[in-house]
Amino acid sequence: MFRVIRHDKPGWVPDGYEATCHFAPPIVERTSAEGYDCFQCHWSLEPGAEGGSFPTHGGHPIKNLHKWREEIRIPDIEKLDWSGVANDNKSVNRDENMVFGFFEMGLFERSCLLLGMENALIGYMTDPEIMGDMAGAIADYKIKLIERFDDICKLDIAWYGDDWGTQNALFMPPETWRRVIKPHTKRIFDACHARGMIIDLHSCGRIEEIFGDIIEIGADMWNPCQPCNDLAALKKKFIGKITFIGGIDSQFVLTRPDLTTGEVRAEVRKKIDMMASRGGYIAGPSHGVPYRQDIVDAMHDEIKTYGRAFYRQNV
Repeated sequence: MFRVIRHDKPGWVPDGYEATCHFAPPIVERTSAEGYDCFQCHWSLEPGAEGGSFPTHGGHPIKNLHKWREEIRIPDIEKLDWSGVANDNKSVNRDENMVFGFFEMGLFERSCLLLGMENALIGYMTDPEIMGDMAGAIADYKIKLIERFDDICKLDIAWYGDDWGTQNALFMPPETWRRVIKPHTKRIFDACHARGMIIDLHSCGRIEEIFGDIIEIGADMWNPCQPCNDLAALKKKFIGKITFIGGIDSQFVLTRPDLTTGEVRAEVRKKIDMMASRGGYIAGPSHGVPYRQDIVDAMHDEIKTYGRAFYRQNV
């Protein structure tokens, strides 16, 4: 894993997050049942739906953007019980495993939860300064959470999630993202790097317009690198500068009802050929959704066999 991330002549293409342990902080950013999260945003539940919980319509706590400081409830990091995380951490063999800290609901996602998505998107266009102030406050909380987590576990990698794109474009003009989201995300990444962590950025959607910015602010890895982006062009332009994770097409290949295992194997070989040159590629689906077991088995087997043959043939 380290050799792939460092673009240092890896021996094979890893299948997902090999040799890693994932820990989450003892705080609820998204509920698993109906109720409130740590920011007092309300979630509803549909057990049969993908993901289960979803933001309740009207369940956002900030009703007036201009009074956000009065209406926001930022969690108190000092009141969290870290004993469970500390105990789990003791059982990890650090010579054989990298430890991931899981930080979901980044600045954009949290703003949508706090304001409601429609109000948040309007706010980014009409009141970017106010949205920037709110993003700064959320970033301050994130930094405190990350630093406290690292005090407990000494994290190798920070998995940081914030979905910035739709299927076709960013949720906002790139200049707005650069003005509001970018500087505070950089502060978060800087705090992680100051403690020696690798940044694994999770961001769904078509975000290629700001990909240079993402590398500039310090993202070391990007998942799940969805094919709505021009992955071949991104790999060619930024080779050696970031590790790509995922890319095996979930939308148009892995979930197709008539898919054959031979087609799965062809898709795996295609993405390894496209993305694995000089390291910097961890193979996996472009999203985590349910797949047929025969599809899963074929995908893992092809990653294992072709992913090892690739570097023997491409020194």
